[in-house]
Amino acid sequence: MLLTLGIIVVVIVVVLIFMKVYPVFGRKPSKEVARAYAKSPQYAIGKFDNPFPAMMNMGFATTLGILRDMLKGSPHRRPAKPLPMEVPQFVKSSDTTVTWFGHSASLLTMDGKTLLLDPMFGRAPSPFPWMGKNRYSGGLPFELEQLPHIDAVILSHDHYDHLDYGSIMKIKHKVNRFIVPLGVGSHLIRWGIPAGQIEEHDWWEELTFEGLELACTPANHFSGRSINDRGATLWCSWVIKGKQSSVFFSGDSGYTPHFKQIGEKYGPFDLTLIECGQYDQRWADIHLMPEESVQAHMDVRGKVMFPIHWGAFTLAMHDWFEPVARAAKVAEANGVTMVTPPIGQTITLKGADVMSYPKAKWWVQG
Repeated sequence: MLLTLGIIVVVIVVVLIFMKVYPVFGRKPSKEVARAYAKSPQYAIGKFDNPFPAMMNMGFATTLGILRDMLKGSPHRRPAKPLPMEVPQFVKSSDTTVTWFGHSASLLTMDGKTLLLDPMFGRAPSPFPWMGKNRYSGGLPFELEQLPHIDAVILSHDHYDHLDYGSIMKIKHKVNRFIVPLGVGSHLIRWGIPAGQIEEHDWWEELTFEGLELACTPANHFSGRSINDRGATLWCSWVIKGKQSSVFFSGDSGYTPHFKQIGEKYGPFDLTLIECGQYDQRWADIHLMPEESVQAHMDVRGKVMFPIHWGAFTLAMHDWFEPVARAAKVAEANGVTMVTPPIGQTITLKGADVMSYPKAKWWVQG
């Protein structure tokens, strides 16, 4: 009995030490820093939370059901053949352009500024990426060294499929500023980014960056990178407005009235980058169903919808192409313009009018 207890204690100590020294986990905000978060309406009892309950039904029966669904598998959870990709056009101009790299990672240029949103360029969204399945495309249509100088990296939250240690380490030398929700800066500081290059913001805070008007806006989700830091950092969506155009970036979220609130305060938007993928009815409070993605776009008063959070990884049980197939059907029924360019293709906006949209439904692979 004593030997068993001793082994358990040793294992726990080893795990705790590993979590402390392994940089990929990041770092929770210190107690001193966290005390300052008490001023935030989103912070209570030592953590951030949602104003609308975000329930994940993870009872015994539900957990068994998820395990059953995972083991059952599906031939369509991953593409049967490589996804089409294009080489991005890394040309700085005064036009507004957007280039999607799969999942939520996107490059946005606006008023001559280059913004990188949730830059997850890694192999798999995991603290141990060598163990997970590779992204659908196998890689990226460019080398990270080819990325242009980045005026700002904008992060929505600290989950592995949005904040990737390897990606940050490879690009941090060419980034001027990191603009993040409260607490996420602690991860970046651990990874060697000077605190002076990091801005943290709470919901509804507005800021000006290099002539652009930004607002940190709500999302109904959660945060955490290890077993003891759920809610230690905030999650959010972002409003990005320039002289010629405006963009809404949803981050990850369930569907709540916050989308209408954002639309009333900051809409309309020329383009919305809306989460559409990795959903399940069992966790619908923290991820949009495809029909809700279209509704969220309409709620924020978007003109053109660009679905993101799909096309790279299997993080739910649905078919890999199902998110855009369902969203496209609802978008058409509601007169919503939805664009689904292949990975790497750069689309350009001119004011409120997109000059050219990719028409091919490349994601229909039979």
